[in-house]
Amino acid sequence: MRLLLGLDIGTTAMKTALYDEKGNLLALSTQEYTLITPEINVVEEKEEVYWEAFCSGLSELKQQVTMSRDDEIAMGISAQGETLFFLDENGKSLRNAIVWLDNRAEEEAESLRRRFGNEQCYQVTGQVSFEPCWPAAKILWVKNHEPEIFAKTRKFLLIEDYFIYRLTGRFATEGSLVCSSTYWDIINKRYWPEMLDFLQIREEQLPVVYESARIVGTICPEAAAELGLGANVTVCTGALDQAAGAIGAGNIKEGMFSENIGAALAICVPVSKPVFDPAGRMPLHYFPLPDTYMIHTFTNGGMTLRWFRDKFCQIEKMAQELGAGDAYDLISKEVSEVPAGSDGLMMLPHLAGSLAPDVNAKAKGVWFGFTLQHGRAHFMRAIMESLGYILKRNIEALGNMGIEVKAIRSLGGGAKSRVWNQIKADINQITLETVNTKEAGTLGAAILAGTAVGFFKDVDSAVSSMVSMKERTTPDKEKQEIYKNGYRMYKKLTADLKECFDETK
Repeated sequence: MRLLLGLDIGTTAMKTALYDEKGNLLALSTQEYTLITPEINVVEEKEEVYWEAFCSGLSELKQQVTMSRDDEIAMGISAQGETLFFLDENGKSLRNAIVWLDNRAEEEAESLRRRFGNEQCYQVTGQVSFEPCWPAAKILWVKNHEPEIFAKTRKFLLIEDYFIYRLTGRFATEGSLVCSSTYWDIINKRYWPEMLDFLQIREEQLPVVYESARIVGTICPEAAAELGLGANVTVCTGALDQAAGAIGAGNIKEGMFSENIGAALAICVPVSKPVFDPAGRMPLHYFPLPDTYMIHTFTNGGMTLRWFRDKFCQIEKMAQELGAGDAYDLISKEVSEVPAGSDGLMMLPHLAGSLAPDVNAKAKGVWFGFTLQHGRAHFMRAIMESLGYILKRNIEALGNMGIEVKAIRSLGGGAKSRVWNQIKADINQITLETVNTKEAGTLGAAILAGTAVGFFKDVDSAVSSMVSMKERTTPDKEKQEIYKNGYRMYKKLTADLKECFDETK
């Protein structure tokens, strides 16, 4: 049997899925994990936590569907960006992985700004500024604060690269993932020599850069034995999670737009050539199709609802554990009973800084305007509306670049909530579409893998075979004025509180 194995390595959960060639989901497993956050701006994870989540997920798949060691399996990875691993000469991790959310390297980011300038950063890497979350700053932080680790590091890998290495023994990455490292030249598609010199690292310490949907190799015997798989598993280059999700949503051509609310709120807009924002706010990324780019922004606001669930929704979590329904569905039901605009309650969902188009590593979460009339459901709706305002902020910035958004394709956990979909459609006054798949990220990874091994002629034909639309949500015109005022207040709070944020750690 020919199967497609898609792995989506998220910030706080890993999803492992098995598909057939028509896009039918045969089995799915989700494994959550807890990040290590000992202090503000420090976010790490043990590499074995990720690997064990994959092992557990694969084991659950085998309980849901029969897998033979003779099956022909193509595997692709959808991966969070910027999470960095430090490997020694034996391929072992020297320290915890530094997760993309980590913002401790502010001084290092500032030194990069002084040396190269944000304008050069944008023109070479596509990233609008040097920020502490980018891998270049992370490497510099380790060099400055953990010199013994830096001296022993033989390979600097991102999380997709690490899994490819564990599965095949080879060091490989791909453009959509490495482009936000700020040490890769997005136009010439090579590592940036001047940046490597400044970081004092060598190109051989970094993985070879492939296009997405390329075969890296077959699974090595050690990994096959540990995972209980046969030898006929082909590991392929995948994509940055948001780019993989865009492919899983069928967003593969210029003029299309997709948004994903998972741990992050991310947007992806494919373009046929590099397009730089004259205002210098919207990042340019490499897309998982050869010589194709995408306007891609994200912010960590999407994990805010999970934070609220874990801190304040114990009843809903208990109900889920008892089989009485999904906690997020129960939250959505409560939110539906609160009027649009949350009776004046506003939120800025920047629990770990904000990114484009309003970059501020020191931004914090803010509640504004709550009174004695507000209850818990108001706070939950305000979270959902805040993400809708960020989405509108990105669409507004795209309009300033001459890119018109006529429809939104929504994916990720946020797309499962009809209430949230309606909020996003109403705030933006744009029709929103969802795709007929539970997990666009794993589906996108599977599409890339299937294309790499020749199950499909190309990504276009794979998308035609495996992706279909599910629902369309049209905007409510009566909500337009309410959300117009809410968006105005969101932008005002963002601007007015910048000085306060700058005074915080």
